[in-house]
Amino acid sequence: MADPGRRGRLGPARTSEGAGGEGRVSRRMMRQYELVERVKRYNPAADEDLLNRAYVYAMRAHGAQKRASGDPFFAHPLEVAGILTDLRLDDATIIAAVLHDTVEDTSATLDEIHAIFGREIGELVDGLTKLKRLDLVSKRAVQGENFRKLLLAVAADVRVLLVKLADRLHNMRTLQHMPAEKRARIAQETLDIYAPLAGRMGMQELRDELEDLSFVNLKPDVYKTITQRLADLSLKSERLVESIEIDLAAKLKAQGIDAEVTGRRKRPFSIWSKMERKSVAFEQLSDIFGFRVVVETTAECYAALGVVHTTWPMVPGRYKDYVSTPKQNDYRSIHTTVIGPRSQRVELQIRTHAMDEIAEYGIAAHASYKEGSRRTEPGGIHPRLATESGAYQWLRRTIELLAEGDSPEEFLEHTKLELFQDQVFCFTPKGRLIALPRGATPIDFAYAVHTDVGNTAVGAKINGRMAPLLHELANGDEVEIARADGQSPPAAWESLVVTGKARAAIRRATRAAVRRQYAGLGRQILDRAFERAGKSFSEDKLRGALPRLARTSTDDVFAAVGRGEMFSGDVVRAVYPDYKDERRPGGTSVPSVPVSGAVRLSRSKDQTMRITFPAAEGAAGQDAGAIPIRGLDGDLPVSFAPNGGAVPGDRIVGILTPGIGVTIYPIQSTALAAFDNEPDRWLDVRWDVEAGSTERFPARLVLQSINEPGVLAQIAQVIADHDGNIDNVSMRRRTPDFTDIVIDLAVWDLQHLNAIVAELRGKRAVSRVDRFNG
Repeated sequence: MADPGRRGRLGPARTSEGAGGEGRVSRRMMRQYELVERVKRYNPAADEDLLNRAYVYAMRAHGAQKRASGDPFFAHPLEVAGILTDLRLDDATIIAAVLHDTVEDTSATLDEIHAIFGREIGELVDGLTKLKRLDLVSKRAVQGENFRKLLLAVAADVRVLLVKLADRLHNMRTLQHMPAEKRARIAQETLDIYAPLAGRMGMQELRDELEDLSFVNLKPDVYKTITQRLADLSLKSERLVESIEIDLAAKLKAQGIDAEVTGRRKRPFSIWSKMERKSVAFEQLSDIFGFRVVVETTAECYAALGVVHTTWPMVPGRYKDYVSTPKQNDYRSIHTTVIGPRSQRVELQIRTHAMDEIAEYGIAAHASYKEGSRRTEPGGIHPRLATESGAYQWLRRTIELLAEGDSPEEFLEHTKLELFQDQVFCFTPKGRLIALPRGATPIDFAYAVHTDVGNTAVGAKINGRMAPLLHELANGDEVEIARADGQSPPAAWESLVVTGKARAAIRRATRAAVRRQYAGLGRQILDRAFERAGKSFSEDKLRGALPRLARTSTDDVFAAVGRGEMFSGDVVRAVYPDYKDERRPGGTSVPSVPVSGAVRLSRSKDQTMRITFPAAEGAAGQDAGAIPIRGLDGDLPVSFAPNGGAVPGDRIVGILTPGIGVTIYPIQSTALAAFDNEPDRWLDVRWDVEAGSTERFPARLVLQSINEPGVLAQIAQVIADHDGNIDNVSMRRRTPDFTDIVIDLAVWDLQHLNAIVAELRGKRAVSRVDRFNG
């Protein structure tokens, strides 16, 4: 059996820690010839002279510098290089690892490194130098921005990421020398970003160690308890594990399958995570030990699976085939759980040697040195990497999100969602495989296919049957998305999806829709403003005034006017510099503002308001210049007065509020007095509600009722009988005999509201009913 406590194939740590990160056992620093030997062991054609020069150059550059542990600083880049030799990486990557701290921490310069070691190594060191300046443990906005920079640096050459991960691994191995607060911050950052990033790159062994090292620093007591229990269990189960290894290998051999069978216990962080996730105690875990069966060919994987399942009964629901459907990080293996000897549950992973290499080293296995196969693409990427590596493709897709304009905080949030999720595999009707995080919905599926498919999605069929767009997808589902031209995603979808791509696309579509609404409102405002000024309006004329308005496009002007950031009179004067607005304060008169088909609101020179009625109601062209208002679900950013609202049939006026849009007030609202001195904010508006519409509008009633049982029930019954909708109720005891009741309603129109008020006034228990117009 493999040593349960082994560190794996990334090489031993040069320091060892106790459960709390205390204690230290030093080993000597790697010698120059040892570094060369380690590289030539897997790459006999390595450039020995260049490796020697890098060793000497870095050693002299770092000189007498010391780490927090007291060790020579030069030991750190050597250990990073040592980890990368275990990953069998090329000369340039190993040399970049040796040099990666020189520019930042010594007097060495990039120009000097370019001159001595060449352009390829110089660019790798440059990328690593920039990454070292990032502070991912800082506040969220800065952390998000720095994470973007990290991925952008990786985009140029994936080997930068491999060096960075190795650098973080060695820093974590020696973290016990840092102050406690800094230790906790770095460990949390590693757990949040670097460990899952390593996992997404398929580097499982490196991820496991990063997680355990973070765990020991964040929860030392829990770590100590779990490792002690694991040690006790290992002693008790050692013979059982050995017997399963020998027995299974013999059964496979009898069927002509030459397999390596090894048993290992799960890692402490993995066990603790499962205990937390399933809310179970350590004693309730039944699969602490797992076995790996490594064979030569894919066909032997399935043959070995047959032997296992005919030897021991399979646990239903615990079989996964990642050979036929690999994970996005390139992981391929068959997983199964059986009831083994002594009725113990036994987890098995069956894979080939090539799959095993990818499972342990991930993207590093694709980028590693191969005899007789030199890299031909810029940036040191092996041609196979871009075509074969799902991990690299995921990284490229993630980097593409950087161009979508999300804020750093949003990008960090989306990427963390992608990093931490397990996967389900679904198919399009044409058989295309789509990998999604666990818990994904058809909306996530639609956006994974294409952003346009997600934006126009209106329904879904799962396995041929209609299903809600919020249905949780399962492995193997075939999903067909129904689309509608002109459809845009509801903003509420953002909180319902689980993929970062879907969230980012929905947020962008929502912003674009809001901008279109503001631009549409702004265009209508300007149409009316130019009409009132007696001036002709066209986009060509507006385009000529853009420099004076400090905007780059006419859409920017429309949106700014619609948001209230720019007044329509300013735009008119920008297009017609000689125009004089007589309505502005200080002018001789303020012309009337039409507010409905039946009334006009006028303001005189002294800014007092008065209402005048036209000679004939509904006269043709009465409100042709007014902006049509359709309610909260229309195409314009419209809201209603917060205290009292407005309903069709009311005589209304619009007030433009920066960043909000138009707020609709009834003309009798006392709140309008606050806007008397801001004429540019007043808009001509009219109702545009279709006959028979079921859309409801807000109104507020204030009642005085007698204090007796059942009064509120009577009031609610009247409203219900008239098909009104109560949004909110508040009550206050005025006197021992009377109570004030405020009810926020949603009704169709003024006639509907008046019918409710009339019946309420006829109730004996209701002494007074008024509509509130605050």
